[in-house]
Amino acid sequence: MFLSGKRVVVVGLGASGVAAAQLCVRRGAVTTGLDERPRDRLSAGALALESLGVTLAAGSNDAADLAGADVIVVSPGVPDFEALRAASRAGAAVIGEVELATACMMHACPIVAIGGTNGKSTTTTLVAALLEAAGLATFAGGNLGEPLAQHTEERFDAVVLEVSSFQMERVATFRPRVAALLNVTDDHLDRYSSFDDYARAKGNCFARQQPDDVAVVPLGDLLCLREAKRGRGRVVTFGPGGDVDVTADAITDRVSGQSFSRAAIALQGGHNALNVAAALACVASFGVPRDVIARVLAEFRGLDHRMCLVAEKRGVRYYDDSKGTNVGASVTAVLGAAEPRVVLIAGGRDKGGSYAPLVAAMRDKGRAVVVLGEAADALANAFSTEMPLVRASSMDEAVLQAASLASPGDAVLLSPACSSFDMFRDYKHRGDAFAEAVRALEGSP
Repeated sequence: MFLSGKRVVVVGLGASGVAAAQLCVRRGAVTTGLDERPRDRLSAGALALESLGVTLAAGSNDAADLAGADVIVVSPGVPDFEALRAASRAGAAVIGEVELATACMMHACPIVAIGGTNGKSTTTTLVAALLEAAGLATFAGGNLGEPLAQHTEERFDAVVLEVSSFQMERVATFRPRVAALLNVTDDHLDRYSSFDDYARAKGNCFARQQPDDVAVVPLGDLLCLREAKRGRGRVVTFGPGGDVDVTADAITDRVSGQSFSRAAIALQGGHNALNVAAALACVASFGVPRDVIARVLAEFRGLDHRMCLVAEKRGVRYYDDSKGTNVGASVTAVLGAAEPRVVLIAGGRDKGGSYAPLVAAMRDKGRAVVVLGEAADALANAFSTEMPLVRASSMDEAVLQAASLASPGDAVLLSPACSSFDMFRDYKHRGDAFAEAVRALEGSP
């Protein structure tokens, strides 16, 4: 992408927006950073852009700030608004950070893009670990970790990106060598006008694939398959009966014949078996040796804030699944718990979906529910008289309430089914607060 001398406006100065602005400056663009937050709420990284020559316009998303822009880079957290649409009609290229970064990579290499409502962080990290173990210089980031825009001048053998629906809204040339869509369940319906619009945004990763590219989807998922067929990539399926098959005992690539005993895989649980199968489908075209795959699968234990055991206190195990930011993720966590009964801590900022699947899962395994945050009323209404439910005003109180409701042999599970932004900076902050509250409880470590 030729940026030298162009007028670029970056809208939204979170991590990806700051990285995009830095990239534009490196390429010689006349750059403005725009954020609706007032200056005193911008990060140090955003404020430091001024030292690079970026003009900051804080506290505004005014149409005048966008007038005359050649390129507008929209951060993923920024929904569409009329001034953006007007700028696009006036001829500005309105793109996202992923589009900007991949178009500006100085050294071309294969891109693996992994999307889905749930499991994409684990799968992205596992794919990167497999490629790195095979000796490939690999970048892993995107929605997970660092923005690619920070690394466009570096040389990689492969780039592995976790891609969200927000990031895929504004891509015009993005063409990954491998694109995976793990699943699509209700999420972010506070941003999209319909579930189908949400699914279509996720499916944009497939749209420009060609026959020598690979589209990875779960076998039997007609929605994911529909999105994959928007492009021309070769479809590879995973899951029970898929090209990468999952049985009770093994995960098998039926094309290569490579098979891996599930007992020897560190990631346990049915949902993780699907994540592993998807990862194997994503790396199949890279020729990773079987012994390398087996070693990585035996060692890879997943991510922080994903069903992590924090402590056991008085016979009750406390799990941090703060990354469970939607109903589908929380359902998976509840049903995947090894313990027979679960006390669930849920709540945060509501995303507009139905809590009925979570109620059904807790009907099977739940002992009680503790709710907090902006979604507390909606969750309380959904659970109604299904089981004991209490409210908490803080994470410390939620953990104390959960501990009082749990019996020896139970799990206390933080899996909020909501975003964290009502009470916490992000899901990591929320998970850390949970872990701190658990460790403060009386009882054996």
